[in-house]
Amino acid sequence: MQNVKIIGTGFYVPEKVLTNEDLEKMVDTNHEWIITRTGIAERHIAEDNETTSDVAAKAALKALKDANIKPGEIDLIIVATNSQDMIFPATACLIQKKIKAVNAATLDLQAGCTGAVYALITAWHYIATGFYDNALVIGAETLSKLVDWTDRNTCILFGDGAGAAVLKADQEKGILSGCLGGDGANDDLIVIPAGLSKYPASHKTVEKKMHYVKMKGNEVFKLAVKYMKRTTIKTLGKCNLSVDDVGCFIPHQANIRIIHALTRVLKINKDKVFVNLNKYGNTSAASVMIALDEAVKEGKIKSGNIVVLSAFGAGLTYGTIIVKW
Repeated sequence: MQNVKIIGTGFYVPEKVLTNEDLEKMVDTNHEWIITRTGIAERHIAEDNETTSDVAAKAALKALKDANIKPGEIDLIIVATNSQDMIFPATACLIQKKIKAVNAATLDLQAGCTGAVYALITAWHYIATGFYDNALVIGAETLSKLVDWTDRNTCILFGDGAGAAVLKADQEKGILSGCLGGDGANDDLIVIPAGLSKYPASHKTVEKKMHYVKMKGNEVFKLAVKYMKRTTIKTLGKCNLSVDDVGCFIPHQANIRIIHALTRVLKINKDKVFVNLNKYGNTSAASVMIALDEAVKEGKIKSGNIVVLSAFGAGLTYGTIIVKW
């Protein structure tokens, strides 16, 4: 098995910013209520003509530049998203076209907000086994297009954006361990019910607002903490590490109360926990990828640090990956 390192990262968020004060004019809510319940102050929103592949391509080019790799040298593109441009072709194919990565294999991966962790672990194994030499992994969303802007419980949460990373075979160890899981028994906690084979689009599904994100927040909270704690401890144990060894912990940026609860149960120093939720909201599959690049660029991650990315999402899905930087 070959060693695999992350050699470049990048992220992009749309220019348009929607603040809590803006939301006050749209639904029955206020800044204090949103901050207290979620920790979010603002989020970036894609323009009507700006797609998931658009934001993903911009993040991808930044990561490629950071890695000093040309698009034509990329072997594989994996895109984690829950808001693909269309059912098919895959968003990865559209990104390949936009960035001119003409030699890359392309696939989308859908695992809720855990998608980027799933994609990183998938790319890691493609490279570790020698099937490919490198991969471009992107987490990208424009979930604002799938949100009911009259539902104050969900519309306050989500933001748009993309984060990307380039993985490559290397002499030194980079990715140390990973762990993935699923809990299909709780498939009803975060859903977009209609639009495909179960409830094909119809006047009825549109009238019932079945094409928008629906979420049972209280149930999600408990399971999110439980599963991220479980996979973090398990993944650290697989490489003989403990919470004390972690240099930077990047949890899925869903809700500040979930992050605080997870920090407490893991007994991790809060100074090691990276949070950018206040600026971007919940960017779903893009969340940990945006946070990773921002943490690197801000100097929060230094050479030799043990970095942990942990997430949970619709499915339910959950997972953790550990990297030595």
